[in-house]
Amino acid sequence: MTKFATFAAALALTASSALAGGYVAPVVEVEPVVVDAGQPATSNAGLVVPALLLLGVIAAVASDDDDSD
Repeated sequence: MTKFATFAAALALTASSALAGGYVAPVVEVEPVVVDAGQPATSNAGLVVPALLLLGVIAAVASDDDDSD
């Protein structure tokens, strides 16, 4: 019986050292995203307005009927 108790004590001591510590969640370092607010996003609004005005002028010229024969 003493051999069994010695074996159980040795097993208990080795098992406790295997479980020492605990779960530690990994720490992930995230670099912050840098947004350059000095430059606005590119847009074609500078081309859309003159194009619409040009289409309006072309439509006005095309609809002008001067048939005064």
